[in-house]
Amino acid sequence: QVQLVESGGGSVQAGGSLRLSCEASGGGTNSTICMAWFRQAPGQDRKWVASIYRDDGTTYYLDSLKGRFTIAQDNAKNTMYLQMNSLKPDDTAMYYCAAKWSRGGSCGIASYIGAWGRGTQVIVSS
Repeated sequence: QVQLVESGGGSVQAGGSLRLSCEASGGGTNSTICMAWFRQAPGQDRKWVASIYRDDGTTYYLDSLKGRFTIAQDNAKNTMYLQMNSLKPDDTAMYYCAAKWSRGGSCGIASYIGAWGRGTQVIVSS
């Protein structure tokens, strides 16, 4: 079973940057097809942010975040990252790391995710 642990959240002012990390461990890590970041703001549903495919590093982003957020991975360290720049108060949310190893479905749809981290809080003040 894959375990995911996020880190790097915190409080920043608008315009600032944060880098989130997600370390994967446990059996099955090398079987992961893709990993993703989701976020959930208070009172809202959990929403997909970005995905990265383990084998070739292909990335996908929520359109509204392109240019500000960058997803990356270091397979040797079993770690995924989310670099967030030019942060806005609307980016305030709990950010969750997710992993998918099933071959069907999308990495951007929560119902296809096989494992979740516990989340790391990001607060952006104006």
